[in-house]
Formats: sequence, structure tokens, C-alpha cells
Amino acid sequence: MSDVRRRLADLRREFHRYPEPGWREFRTTGRIVEELEGIGVDEIAVGREALSTDERMAVPDEAELEPWRERAREAGVRSDVLERTAGGHTGVVAVLERGEGPHVALRVDMDGISLRESDASDHRPAAEGFRSEHEGYMHACGHDAHVAMGLGTIEAVKDSDFSGTFTVFFQPAEEISGGGKAMAEGGYLADVEYLFAVHIGLDNPTGTVVAGVEKPLAMAHVTAEFEGANAHAGKAPNEGANAMQAVATAIQNGYAIARHSDGMTRVNFGRIEGGTASNVIAEQISLEGEVRGETTALMEYTRTELERVLYAAAEMHDCDVTPRVISESPSVDSDPDLRAVIADVARGVECVDTVVESADLGVSEDVTYLMDGVQRNGGLASYVLVGTDYPTNHHTPTFDIDETCLEHGVSVLVGGVLECSRRQP
Repeated sequence: MSDVRRRLADLRREFHRYPEPGWREFRTTGRIVEELEGIGVDEIAVGREALSTDERMAVPDEAELEPWRERAREAGVRSDVLERTAGGHTGVVAVLERGEGPHVALRVDMDGISLRESDASDHRPAAEGFRSEHEGYMHACGHDAHVAMGLGTIEAVKDSDFSGTFTVFFQPAEEISGGGKAMAEGGYLADVEYLFAVHIGLDNPTGTVVAGVEKPLAMAHVTAEFEGANAHAGKAPNEGANAMQAVATAIQNGYAIARHSDGMTRVNFGRIEGGTASNVIAEQISLEGEVRGETTALMEYTRTELERVLYAAAEMHDCDVTPRVISESPSVDSDPDLRAVIADVARGVECVDTVVESADLGVSEDVTYLMDGVQRNGGLASYVLVGTDYPTNHHTPTFDIDETCLEHGVSVLVGGVLECSRRQP
């Protein structure tokens, strides 16, 4: 195994052991800072310095944040990093300044998800000692690999003949679609001319590179709090206002929202909580759901229809409802010209045997805020997929990767960055 491959694998395994959910990536932020200081970049922006506080979405309250911050403190994260990330201001932006030339950037995400990792003997992270040590959370989507590739890329670019500015965004809270807009509005995107984002896998095997994705689904996470009135379910149900019945109506009619002739839409309700007992008319019920669309306009159509359904269901059953959009992201396509750059580079990378110019993403990703920001300023952006074999799919307890993809990804990204440094948009 090459020294580069071993270093990338070691980094990935370390981050895999300590997954942290969105806006609670205190330890992850601290380790990224340490690595960047060791690499010797020109600027490291942390937390509030790296993102816009007001544009963060889906931020947990302090009671949820503090245990993770304390855990990071106990793990040895420096006090200055903890101060800069206080209040859930995680994330890092690293900048290399290398003279005249274009501004090229890379975005990688860094959060884990709420899922208990398998401890089965045939699950490699468990067998080889890098299973999650944060019980109930794991890197089941590959963000540990993305961080390792981000660090590997900036280190390789630093040691190359790159000319220009290279910025890497280590973005928090992607899984909850909370961090993309905050990083896009943090100030470091303003003059970026070329932006790459990267994801491993997504049904692409080891040796495959997708040069740029199209049709990421626009998405909105929505909650609704229904409030009615309690009553005895046997003696006087007519005296209550049944929030459970209102929610049931909302769910049924939400799924019945008409699909749009302009393209694909999605509606889903994933969580419901409330009520007190089987013999009590429920007074308060909370509902969590999401809408998606093939375009931002289609998502907005579905979200508007869902809000109408929620209000109508509440009124039908004499309840009140408070809907809230917790987080959202638009749909943005990769630029054909930048896809072509990555495709050309990937064809020259050893062990990359299949290059796909473009493919539909089929899921949502809040990197689209950064892509949209670059494109609105006249720059180019592309979301690159680096293939990896895995035993089970993303977001499953036995998810793992073929670590050879790490070196493939770094080689492709570094090649793309260097090629862009020789061009003008």
C-alpha cells in the first residue's frame, strides 16, 4: 500500500470512529484544524469566521449541543477551537494563496448520522477496531472519507505547481441540510471561479468517476405542531378538539397532493409524536415531513400545497397548527464545461476504468447553495462522484467503503484543480 493511500485510510478511519451529527462536529472541527496546521495552509477560518450565523438551519438547542462540546473537550480539543465553535458554529474553511491565478474551491461535508453501527464480527470497522465510539451515531454515508479526501487534496495542491487561490470548505450539517447556505454566505465564496464538490459511492463501484451530477432534488424539511383540546374519550369526546385526528387528515391528504406535470415531486412524513393515553383526546401532536422536487420551483409548489393541507386539516378538526420549514436546499446542475475537465482528468488516473460524463443524483444535497452562489457570479461548479464498492448501501448499519477510492478521489480532484489553475472561466 502506498504511503498516500495509508495516510488517507488512517485519516478516514479516525474520523469514522468519532462521528458527530450536524452542528455538533466539535471534535471533527478540532482535528481538521490540527491537520491543516500541520499541512501549513495560509488561512484557517473556524466556526463563526467560516460561515454566516444567521443563515444556519436546523440548529439544535444548547441542551443538545453542550454534551457534544464537553465530549470534545474531554477528547483534548483545544480551548480556542471550542470557543470559536461555541453555540454550534462548527466547520472550517482553509485557504492556500499561491500567487496569480484563478480561485478554485472544493467543498466536503463532515457530519455523521443518527444510526447505530453494526458490531457484527464480519463488519470490517468492528473487526479492525475503528467502529463508531459514539454509540447511536455513525458515518454511514461516507463523510469521513470526504474529510480525508479534502485534507489529502489541499496537501497535494500545496506541494504542486498550482498558481492561484485554493479554498476548501469543510461543511457541517449536510445530513440535515443546515450548513450549505451558511457556508455559501460566509464570505469565502465571493470570488470563487471554479467549485468542486465530491461524494463517494451512490451506486457507483470502485474505479468509476461521474464527472458531474444533474438534477439533485430540491428539498424542504417541514415540521407542524398541531394543538387541540383534551377531553375524556369515553365520557365526552365531543368536548375535545382532536389533534390526532387533524394529523391523520393532514398525512392522508399530504400524500394525495397532485403530482406536477412539469416533473417529479415527493412527499413523505417520517415522524409523529404526541398524545397521552388511549382514553384521552389528544391535545398536542408534532409531525415531521419533507417535500422534494426535480426543480426548485416544483419543490416550492409541493411545499405550498403541503402548507395548505396542514392548515385545512387543522381547521377541519377545530385545531391550530404551526408549520415551520426547518431547512431546505435548491436544485442546481453541474456545469458541462467543468464536467468535461473532470472527465478528461479522470481518464488519465490509474485504476479509474469508467468515466461517466453526467448522471442524475436522485437525492438532495445542500452543496447546491454553494454551487448556485458560484454560478450566479459567473463561475463554474460541478458535483463529482467517486465510485466505491460497499457491502451495504448508504445509511445502513453495515455501510463501509473500499478505501482505494480515497486515492482515486484525491487524484481526480487535484488534477481538476490544477487544470482549472491553467484556465480562465
